[in-house]
Formats: sequence, structure tokens, C-alpha cells
Amino acid sequence: MENTEIFKVSVPQQVLDDLKSRLENTRWPGEATGSGWTFGTSEAYLKELVKYWLTEYDWRKQEKALNIYPQYIANVNGVKIHFQYVKGKSENSKPLVLTHGWPDSYYRFHKIIPLLTEGVQSFDLIIPSIPGFGFSDKTALTSEAVADLWKGLMTENLGYEKFYAAGGDVGMGVTKALASKYPDVVAGVHFTDLGYPMGQEDPATMTEAEKQFAEFVQEWWYSEGAYAMVHSTKPQSLAYGLNESPAGLASWIISFGTAGASPDILEDAFGGKDELLTNIMIYWVTQTIATSMRMYKVDAAAQWSGAEPLQKSDVPSGVATFPREAQFPKEWAERFVNVVSFTKMKEGGHFAALEVPEIFAGELQTFFYGIDKKSLK
Repeated sequence: MENTEIFKVSVPQQVLDDLKSRLENTRWPGEATGSGWTFGTSEAYLKELVKYWLTEYDWRKQEKALNIYPQYIANVNGVKIHFQYVKGKSENSKPLVLTHGWPDSYYRFHKIIPLLTEGVQSFDLIIPSIPGFGFSDKTALTSEAVADLWKGLMTENLGYEKFYAAGGDVGMGVTKALASKYPDVVAGVHFTDLGYPMGQEDPATMTEAEKQFAEFVQEWWYSEGAYAMVHSTKPQSLAYGLNESPAGLASWIISFGTAGASPDILEDAFGGKDELLTNIMIYWVTQTIATSMRMYKVDAAAQWSGAEPLQKSDVPSGVATFPREAQFPKEWAERFVNVVSFTKMKEGGHFAALEVPEIFAGELQTFFYGIDKKSLK
């Protein structure tokens, strides 16, 4: 591997001691009587979570688990990229880069690693941290710029001539850009969402199903889209508070991390308290909440700059919609990618790789091994 070095997660004890002190001295704002989750993250729930964080959660245990799989830092065009690299057990394993979103991290995929690296239909898994997230460089880049880095990582640093890619949320934008810009090396892509109508579409070109989807998104945007509006406009103003208070950081991530899941199954959406907190901890110990939010701002600036949008790609694309996600129609996906597989899943949500790992892994295997019977070399 070119320009790469081995990486291990190792957080200084003073960072953990400082975290403990901040959690113990949280200034609680109080909440409206009986408000529950209607005003945002429930204070009663958050107090319970902070207590668990202080008394039962074991970062060193989670740190050891994070280090089970090989990790590296690669220098790609001057940007340091952290990534997990787990080779499949089959001699014909396909190279697959998985891209996370917000407010999750590369940790999103930890449950599907053993599922996708064993057996005949296995993959060489490359799971990077987007720049500005986790252990990669603290720099916010557009989705297109990240796609450029992924192409360099896969072909130059790791030496693959062709590869596959999958992603959702922010990872969707990166994966879509990979397919549009590099169809000569990207053999197939998979998505769990394909963006949302933002008023730029000509209604005359939209089907009835797309119009209904747009109406749903508009309603959702006014009720749940505050995080994206803040990130796309004033991320720095919010970052000071979130970088200062671990309880505040947890509240923000939890409030917008349910993604279609009701609060009573919030922990199931992330995989339990320990996994929920480990994801939050990755932001806390790296101090990357500011740069992660900033990516929304630079992407929005690029979108409204007047630059030509990416062309629709001919790369074979698989799309899976999960029931606790926005239910977009197939024709919406076909606006952007070459849809050869469109599957409505029976269970799962935004964090399908955490919620229903067996189902999600099976979908990836079925799609990628279905579109290409010849193994990549």
C-alpha cells in the first residue's frame, strides 16, 4: 500500500478524565412539564444516558473493539484519510468502499464487517472516515472532493483497477459523485437514499409519485430539518457549544439521529447504549463535530454556486429503501443514477447497517454479485 501507515485508536487518559468532569458538571436547562421529546431531546432520557456514560460505559473496552480490525492512515493528495481495511476470505473478493453519513461515523458499518468478509460472496472492505469526521484530517470538503480522494485511495494507495461503492446520507453524495466522475473504475454503486426535492425541480417533469414525495419532504423539513438548515448556514455558531459540552453533543446527535425511528427505539437504531455512546465518543475525542457539520455548508455553497451539476451516471446502481426512511419512488432515483435494482426492504431504517446488519449485508451481496458474475482482479 502506497503512502499509508498503520493506525490504532488510542485516546489519552487526560481526555477521558476531562470528559468525566464535564459530564459530572453538566448544567441542565430544564424542560417543559410533560414535554417528553416534543421540544427536542428529552432531558429525562439524556440524564439517564449521562448517568450510564459516567457509571457503566467503558471507553477502553470499546477502544479495544475498534482496534480489532486493521486500520490505516493514508496520505491522499495531501489529505490524511483514516480507514479500516479488512480483506475478504475468498480469493475472488470484490473491493467495496463504504461511506458513512452524519451523525454517524465509520463505526456505522462495524456489524457487517464479518458478514461481508466471510464466504464465497465476500468483499475487501474499505471503510474510510470522511475528512472532517473522526480520525481523518479536520477539513471540510465537498462530496465531490471526497469522491476524488476515495478514487485516489482505491486506485493509487491500494492499487485496485476497479471497485464498488455504497453509501447513504452524506455517503450517498460521495458515492453518487464517484459513479458520475469515475465510471471507468467504479463497477457498481448502491444507495439507501438519493437526496430530496429542494424546489429546483421543474414540476412539469415530475410524476405524481415524485410530487407526493416532494410534499412529504417539505413537511418533514419544517418539522425535523433544523439540523440541516443550521449546518448549511451557521455551523460554526453551534459548534462552540457542542465542542464544549459532551451532554450537548449527545443531545444534538440524538435529536437528529433517530431518522424516522420513534424515541422509544432510539437505542435500537444505533444498536444499544454502548454503540450509541461509542459513535458520540468518536466525535468527542477527535473534536470533529465542527468540521463534520461544516461539510453541509461547503456542499450547499457548491450546490448554489451555479456550477454544472454532475451528469447522470451509467454505472449499474442498486437502491434499497428501508421502511423508516423517506419513501422515494423509483423514478426519483432514476433521475440521478442507472437503477438496475430497486428493493423495498421489510424492516430497518436510516442506520440499516447497525439496525438490521444481516439484511443489509445480504442486500449488498445480492446486488453486487448479481450485476457482475466475473470477479475483479
